[in-house]
Amino acid sequence: MRQIVLDTETTGLDPKQGHRVIELAAIELCNRKVSERRFHRYLNPEREIDAGAAEVHGLTLERLQGEPKFAEIAPALLEFISGAELIIHNAPFDVGFLNKELELAGLPALGEYCPSIIDTLKLAKDLHPGKKNNLNALCDRYQVDNSHRTMHGALLDTELLAEVYLAMTRGQDSLLGDGSDEREEQAAALFGSMPRMAVRVLLATEEELAQHAQQLADIDKASKGACLWKQMESQA
Repeated sequence: MRQIVLDTETTGLDPKQGHRVIELAAIELCNRKVSERRFHRYLNPEREIDAGAAEVHGLTLERLQGEPKFAEIAPALLEFISGAELIIHNAPFDVGFLNKELELAGLPALGEYCPSIIDTLKLAKDLHPGKKNNLNALCDRYQVDNSHRTMHGALLDTELLAEVYLAMTRGQDSLLGDGSDEREEQAAALFGSMPRMAVRVLLATEEELAQHAQQLADIDKASKGACLWKQMESQA
């Protein structure tokens, strides 16, 4: 199974107001293992960056002037993500921006390239209702080291999110059958050589059998012949 953990940084909060993607990162998971494949680009948004957004990611328009525009990197991005399941924290935000960028580039929406999207924020809220579920909180909860995360950055955030996602969904391995053969081999190695204990069988005495028969008769009488055990006994 191929999955892509994806994150963006933007000039602001709303693509409908003309805000753009300025950083995009994606890393590949293959069969729940992080591969060495990465996609990371800074982008020239061709517009100013809101002060609030700049405080979050530290990127400035001056820093991004020499970077490519989204339309220039779109073919390489789509080649990297096509056919994979996307994993995004607060997916509606990133998907909204990416779909707007694809629209401006004259390309189909994200759903045309990727079959499904997992929103890890929704997943976290389902698992931990009423608790903080931002990326920092999830790193703390799942003991993922984020001490080097002083500011938001798309590449670092995808790396952290990949670890968090794998930790959050680790229990699904058994449901999916992942690693079951290995676990069976481990169990066989652990218990296969242990001697089996003899099972001692105690038979009922004549007195106990008589008491049992009387109890069934009483139940049958009280239920007007509806005693299941008596019916099974007669069928046998």
